[in-house]
Amino acid sequence: MKIVTQRDNLLKPLQQIGGVVERRQTLPILANVLINARTDQLTITATDLEVEMKTSAPVTSDGELDFTLPARKLIDICRALPENSEIQLTVEKDRAVLKSGRSRFTLGILPAQDYPAIEPTVSSHHFSVSQKLLKNLIDKTHFAMAQQDVRYYLNGLLLEVGSGIIRTVATDGHRLASSEEACDLEEGIDVQVILPRKAVLELGRLLEDVEEKVEVDISSNHVRLKMGETSFTSKLIDGKFPDYQRVIPKNFDKTVIADRDELKQALQRTSILSNEKYRGIRFQFTQGRLQLLAHNPEQEEAEEEMEIDYKGEELTIGFNVGYLIEALNVIDSSSVKLSLSDANSSCLVQDTKTDNNRYVIMPMRL
Repeated sequence: MKIVTQRDNLLKPLQQIGGVVERRQTLPILANVLINARTDQLTITATDLEVEMKTSAPVTSDGELDFTLPARKLIDICRALPENSEIQLTVEKDRAVLKSGRSRFTLGILPAQDYPAIEPTVSSHHFSVSQKLLKNLIDKTHFAMAQQDVRYYLNGLLLEVGSGIIRTVATDGHRLASSEEACDLEEGIDVQVILPRKAVLELGRLLEDVEEKVEVDISSNHVRLKMGETSFTSKLIDGKFPDYQRVIPKNFDKTVIADRDELKQALQRTSILSNEKYRGIRFQFTQGRLQLLAHNPEQEEAEEEMEIDYKGEELTIGFNVGYLIEALNVIDSSSVKLSLSDANSSCLVQDTKTDNNRYVIMPMRL
């Protein structure tokens, strides 16, 4: 059987799903992509048993066939071929021969019937939302997810939908990021699910900054998103997410307004000489002024001073500088608001233009 297509038609969908393929997998077939060839299109599927992505490419085929090919090798071959080149793929028994111009590659095939599929249970919640809105919510919060925490429910992102609002929340126990947007939702939708870390990172790459809708189906143990020719399915984390509303400080009596870029640059400079393991920096707030101090076990010190809008009493508090910089990276306004109460209480970091995005950072003892 022969399949003919343009290199660019095949490369884009392959790159889209390539991130799902595990480099170190327990089953050899998981290193492959499943290809369902039909007369005018290929459907390409990749999975790691937790996440599955499916997309299609326009082709001309003289038959119908299902087979699997090594994902990384296929992507690398297509990437290395010249732009706008034609690709001919001929499938014979346990081999596939890919030809383009004077290039020829022979790849091994594994049987399609051995390829695992994720079968979600019946959807209990359905809604649609713009890709741009969902991408923005993920981008504003995903960095606060835990990595390989024994509290497995922290290694993911809470997606909360209801009352006309879509909200994402992530925390690793030391900081928390929350973002929400108003959205037209059907009556009666009220659901909370935890998306696993890999699904969140893949969605961040897959979703585009466009107003086109993405259809979301949530069942008891899976979430499925459909956008155009692409569908994305992921298992959900089975666990109870912490009550994040209790973590967000409400009783603060000190408010600081600072220039976002100036604060970020001062933190980046000071962090150079902070302790590499703990990354702690001492903040000294006095009226109209912020002093940043860092030192490390080699007895080296860094000191920065900047003007701020602050009229409260003097306060000295320590923070992990990396957590603060990551929050500042996703704040869009030119100035930032820090809300504090005392040296032992968390700090609330916000955009000065909207309350939709909130970042909570716990203090450090220095």
